[in-house]
Amino acid sequence: MTTAITAVLYPGHAAEDDYQLIEDALGPSIRLPVVITEIDSDDHTVGAMRAVGESDRLLDGAQRARTHDPAALMWACTSGSFLYGWEGAQRQAAQLSEVAGLPASSTSLAFAEACRALGIDSVAVAASYPSDVAAGFTTFLAGADIEVVGMRANDILTATDAGFIDGDTLFDMVVTADQPAAQAILIPDTALHTATWINDLEAQVGKPVLTANQVTAWEGARLAGATPRSDKLGALFSQTLLLQTQPVQTPPDQTQPAQVPSVPVRSDTPSRPR
Repeated sequence: MTTAITAVLYPGHAAEDDYQLIEDALGPSIRLPVVITEIDSDDHTVGAMRAVGESDRLLDGAQRARTHDPAALMWACTSGSFLYGWEGAQRQAAQLSEVAGLPASSTSLAFAEACRALGIDSVAVAASYPSDVAAGFTTFLAGADIEVVGMRANDILTATDAGFIDGDTLFDMVVTADQPAAQAILIPDTALHTATWINDLEAQVGKPVLTANQVTAWEGARLAGATPRSDKLGALFSQTLLLQTQPVQTPPDQTQPAQVPSVPVRSDTPSRPR
């Protein structure tokens, strides 16, 4: 079996171990080596998070990622991409791709692509950030024609703090953010540990839950040409085709509304992790 390799450029240290858990769940078809990029501060402020995404930091990480011989690169930072806006995030990824000579994307762009693949255009957001940073994600998603119908900013002040969030707190963040009109719940911030709880979160709310490290791995696999599937990582990995890059075109007189994968609420939902 051929193993695809996507190098994950990750700023600082918080929840980078999620990628090993995701890799284990997906099996031998994909590897997700993590390359730590330099940061000056992990404060959840607009200035600090934009600085994390500066091009010299990303390009240095891309250079060091060459040792893994990757087929694709992912910039694993949500705020360090969405705070550049919809067009700015695309330029950021395009520059990374051009310099590395590889397909490249970012966590923010991966959220947009994952929503498109699932037919989702209305979401609630459970954000770790303070409200001014979280507002940037709403603006970014609008550029992708995704409406935020509910936003919960949880005022976690640093990525380090986010990395220590436990399962109970994560479940509370998601349940509080949920809205009836939301087709899915998005959890930005790659500093949050989420990989082991995605299925239980979906069972709790009865709809897809998309998390930062999950969508980063999904998009990285897609760009690397891999097609791993798993029943351990939520609807995104169990109900989408990773290589689908264009929406299915329906004749104008037969247009049907997008069908969002259903995630039934389980009667045997386990108690929240502690």
